Amino acid sequence: MKNVLKKSALLLMGALVFSACSEDPDTEAQIEEANLTKPVPQKVVEQVQDLGMNPNFIRYDEFFFPDGTSEERLFIEEDVVMTEKQLAEMAAELDSDPLAKQYRTSNLVQQGRNITIIGYTGGGGYGLSSKARTALQWAVNNYNRLSGVSISFTLTFGTNFGDKDMVVYNNPTQSGSGGSAGFPSSGLPYKWVQIYGLDGFSTNVNEHVITHEIGHSVGFRHTDYFSRQSCGQNVNEGSAGVGAIYVPGTATGYDATSIMLACFSASTNGEFNGNDITALRSMY
Repeated sequence: MKNVLKKSALLLMGALVFSACSEDPDTEAQIEEANLTKPVPQKVVEQVQDLGMNPNFIRYDEFFFPDGTSEERLFIEEDVVMTEKQLAEMAAELDSDPLAKQYRTSNLVQQGRNITIIGYTGGGGYGLSSKARTALQWAVNNYNRLSGVSISFTLTFGTNFGDKDMVVYNNPTQSGSGGSAGFPSSGLPYKWVQIYGLDGFSTNVNEHVITHEIGHSVGFRHTDYFSRQSCGQNVNEGSAGVGAIYVPGTATGYDATSIMLACFSASTNGEFNGNDITALRSMY
């Protein structure tokens, strides 16, 4: 990835806050420059709008895999990654899915699926640190211990990720601190879960970011998509009536302790709150 995202680290309520999905030091001008490098087709903009995401935050950039190879993908809302094909499939399914209007993306993981997830331990800087491996184990434990949730995870560590549903790895080419992932498609979670710049943070912060990105991979939007208040902003990521609809029984306003807030605090404990659990049980 190129360093093109706006810096989101700031002091908020006395705590240092970082983007849960990205925290880079570049400027708005650089964002605009990157977008101008390859224009985003109007069709892509319309599909992003149809899915209830913000069309003002779309760019093409290089997405790096654990073996160091890369390919061009769409980056949306600073943290969500997908191919043009995946975007088109999600937009097409939205038209035929009467349940799409919920507080989630238009796609979910197949109900009852056991998700195979691997923590990458290879070289070249892409392998997870010891701290991040512990955090990944904690994150998976948090998902698996929930009763009333049909999906589950089987975690391994290693380098043979080809047949795994989800790969969690470090991206040494990315500046800032945070992570990135995408949304489910064809009943499967998004496979590539990246973290970066987290070695200087606690195991709890690593757990938080990994849990958050896994959340995107199984269909969560940001809890504060309507304001990005956790980042000290007042920007609506976009809902347009689809893709980010309220889950009954969860908080209707700002939820300061949700694992799915757009930005995270260095003092986070990395755990689900009650609303996160309610939402998971509603989705799965």
